[in-house]
Amino acid sequence: MSDKTPISADDLLLIANQEIQDHDGYIDGMRATSVEEKDGVLVFKGEYFLDDNGIPTEKTTAVFNMFKYLAHQLSPKFTIQ
Repeated sequence: MSDKTPISADDLLLIANQEIQDHDGYIDGMRATSVEEKDGVLVFKGEYFLDDNGIPTEKTTAVFNMFKYLAHQLSPKFTIQ
């Protein structure tokens, strides 16, 4: 039996994007646009701020770290219904 709250992906994205905006590491334009669940872990995806050649930028690392933070914060609380 899981203590996780079932939630729709859309509602979870609303929560995740609020968490992103409230975080000290927020960068303008940073947001999660999709989420899926793999083996009980929520995986967030969105804009990765690649340059014109598809190469990661400094912002890419910040986004990756933010999505990792969201996975750690929200995976224990929610499951996608």
